[in-house]
Amino acid sequence: MSTATQPSAPHLADSHDLIRVQGARVNNLKDVSVEIPKRRLTVFTGVSGSGKSSLVFGTIAAESQRMINETYSAFVQGFMPTLARPEVDLLDGLTTAIIVDQERMGANSRSTVGTATDANAMLRILFSRLGQPHIGSPNAYSFNVPSVKATGAITVERGAGRTKTEKATFTRLGGMCPRCEGMGAVTDIDLSALYDDSKSLNEGAITIPGYSMEGWYGRIFRGCGYFDPDKPISKYTKRELQDLLHREPTKIKVEGINLTYVGLIPQIQKSFLSKDVDALQPHIRAFVDRAVTFTTCPECDGTRLSKEARSSKINGRNIADVCAMQISDLAAWVRDIEEPSVTPLLAGLQHLLDSFEDIGLGYLSLDRPSGTLSGGEAQRTKMIRHLGSSLTDVTYVFDEPTIGLHPHDIARMNELLLQLRDKGNTVLVVEHKPEAIAIADHVVDLGPGAGTEGGAVCYEGTVEGLRASGTITGRHLDDRAALKETVRTPTGKLEIRGATANNLHDVDVDVPLGVLVVVTGVAGSGKSSLVHGSIPGGAGVVSIDQGGIRGSRRSNPATYTGLLDPIRKAFAKANGVKPALFSANSEGACPSCNGAGVIYTDLGMMAGVAAPCEDCEGKRFQASVLEYRLGGRDISEVLAMSVTEAEKFFGTGEARTPAAHAILDRLADVGLGYLSLGQPLTTLSGGERQRLKLATHMAEKGGVYVLDEPTTGLHLADVEQLLGLLDRLVDAGKSVIVIEHHQAVMAHADWIIDLGPGAGHDGGRIVFEGTPADLVAARSTLTGEHLAAYVRT
Repeated sequence: MSTATQPSAPHLADSHDLIRVQGARVNNLKDVSVEIPKRRLTVFTGVSGSGKSSLVFGTIAAESQRMINETYSAFVQGFMPTLARPEVDLLDGLTTAIIVDQERMGANSRSTVGTATDANAMLRILFSRLGQPHIGSPNAYSFNVPSVKATGAITVERGAGRTKTEKATFTRLGGMCPRCEGMGAVTDIDLSALYDDSKSLNEGAITIPGYSMEGWYGRIFRGCGYFDPDKPISKYTKRELQDLLHREPTKIKVEGINLTYVGLIPQIQKSFLSKDVDALQPHIRAFVDRAVTFTTCPECDGTRLSKEARSSKINGRNIADVCAMQISDLAAWVRDIEEPSVTPLLAGLQHLLDSFEDIGLGYLSLDRPSGTLSGGEAQRTKMIRHLGSSLTDVTYVFDEPTIGLHPHDIARMNELLLQLRDKGNTVLVVEHKPEAIAIADHVVDLGPGAGTEGGAVCYEGTVEGLRASGTITGRHLDDRAALKETVRTPTGKLEIRGATANNLHDVDVDVPLGVLVVVTGVAGSGKSSLVHGSIPGGAGVVSIDQGGIRGSRRSNPATYTGLLDPIRKAFAKANGVKPALFSANSEGACPSCNGAGVIYTDLGMMAGVAAPCEDCEGKRFQASVLEYRLGGRDISEVLAMSVTEAEKFFGTGEARTPAAHAILDRLADVGLGYLSLGQPLTTLSGGERQRLKLATHMAEKGGVYVLDEPTTGLHLADVEQLLGLLDRLVDAGKSVIVIEHHQAVMAHADWIIDLGPGAGHDGGRIVFEGTPADLVAARSTLTGEHLAAYVRT
């Protein structure tokens, strides 16, 4: 046998080591061309709104997903979302993209951390095998499966064509609590909030949002025949009231059309109460808060499970007990189970629970509703399923994976990203934190500005090269905050006594008023529980949480902030016509495109095509409306203005409108001066949405502002502007309380309240109260150590 001594030439297949993008024009990208190395960790940087997400998510990941969808048959594609090809000249070298973004997990009230990660499925199988007493299959332990019992006749074949009819009973045991139907809470509905019983239905008695006698509900109520729509509800018989409120879905025929009649209460339970209340639209949430009282189910004590499921135990614990345990404790409980018959199942469950700890979520419990997770927690929960994956040579796309992480936890997240890379995967990360940028093999910096001033590649190369590049990111990469020489003196204090929400251990603390207070601590230490649980939003308190802003492609900064209302009124007054004419969602809309500005053509299984409307040329308004002017501009020209331009326009002269100018001032204050008033919300970046929400809430009257991680999605340069805004609020006599991990915000505080020392039941205590300088000097906590390493000394 002979061996070759000459090294063989590289295989042709090994030459495909780059993802090439040429001429990308998605959103604000300006013919961007980049080459991204495969099987490396590439970080995309730049100010908020510079085009990072447009390049990574809107171009590379979107095209990868579209091409994978095209591999399915036409029949299957008909059931899948249609994706249009991104505006790009060439995309070469793509691999399968797995997107791990910050979208909140499903707001279905039946979804928990356990159901979202398959941990519950494994536990149900474990209990069905080892639980004593044995009660049945895994379904007997599921709070989403009801128990079913049926009796009827069955036909038994006896052979030679003979049959016999016998009576049989069928039973399926499910784990759902019959009282609360697996929700964990029962509802009590205030009937006076549903209708005014002194009126008839035709007089508008029903006060539920969306119920109008002019629409389909009116036709159903008039045509159902169950009651007289002209009779006041107070005079209804018991039967009529029962039909109005409680009647189960019933098929009826009204004016020759087949419809379904449902009583008000079943309809409310299906439409409103089956969803997470926090995910409802504001006016519907206000109705639910007013009309519905939620109380813990007295039968299952909030566990959602039937008494049979709760009776079956392993080592003295039932499935409800283990789902309520902190995941780090649950991992130890599973480790103590020794049963050879389920060894593979235990190994899989153990790996899953260990992954929660590795990713910094060991403080959660499996029964935590998934809708209550923050954006950062939801993203890390989605990461878990990929950590043990056998897949290689795929592209993982992450959107700011360090959001919601204390500096102490970022090193652990970095290790996980490097693990994915070292398995032979391409890892693309959109990120602002210097600690996360530092581990990159390759950096792509976009900018130089945001919006129309961005969309270009300012730098490609190594992290060291970025530092010397002179770009905005390069200049700010080594930024270190200086501790304030003097801090403000509090004007009062907010006393919190005996706080026990979630993991808090009977906390007593005085929160100074009239100053900038920053609440810190590792993820899961109890910061949000302390602040939101003890300082509820309401009279005098403006609370700005991490919830994403919602809006369709018809929504824009002008509609979201309420700016369009004073603008419409100013146009109407100047021209002597109705304000509704100046809304593209109302009477002024172009009839051809219904005010969308584009015509959407549905091509079935193929991607839909959006073409600019030929009648209005994309301006969204009727031609007659565009003849009306204010200050020499029509409504479409005003909506095309940037915030800065509009601020000058509505500040002086014929178009002077103080109400509009005040809103524009707030938008400029949060650094959104470049944003177009009519830009669809769906095209805004995460940081732009965060600041748009901040600007909107600043209009609310209150003496105390509570902000939950306002630096989310903000570039290092944008954080300076945010600090200036917080200072202006405090200097105006407001009290500002910020939950934050960013060291620059901590250093800028007048007072710090640090929770810890750990997460979950290892946290929930005050470990430090005082000024940032005292925290750095003491270095007695994890926050103190990291802040001391960050600040300039």
